[in-house]
Amino acid sequence: MRTLFSLFVVAAIAAPAVSAEKDIVDTAVKAGKFKTLVAAVTAADLVDTLKIAGPFTVLAPTDEAFAKLPEGTVETLLKPENKAKLVAILKYHVIPSKALAADVVKLDGKAVKTVQGSPVSITVDGDVVLINKAKVLKADILCSNGVIHVIDSVILPPAR
Repeated sequence: MRTLFSLFVVAAIAAPAVSAEKDIVDTAVKAGKFKTLVAAVTAADLVDTLKIAGPFTVLAPTDEAFAKLPEGTVETLLKPENKAKLVAILKYHVIPSKALAADVVKLDGKAVKTVQGSPVSITVDGDVVLINKAKVLKADILCSNGVIHVIDSVILPPAR
């Protein structure tokens, strides 16, 4: 547990201080590795929502994470007729509070409610933190309206 905490502290220190001056959307755009996520947020008309004061915790899948989805999935989700499904998926990646890594590790074995309404599960195993089955690659990218934790997979909400 101490090793994991140290990992998150190092990640928080390594995050550029300039990020805290930008909101979640601007930080994601500037990072350059969230092009698919930014396109999805734009298609879902959630840009303005993720620019308000928050605070939010965004579990941000990288472009590589979106590439793991079955071929054609992203293109299908970006179509206007699939907007409701896209919005639900994106809101499942947002927690309506600021949860820094030090807070997240204390939630091992617990579930946290997302903006979408369904919870995500938190699992801490040594130096690995999983959100559902997605691995946190980088934690505590501070933004003016919350924090981003980079994950290696797109997480899907349970069927309702």
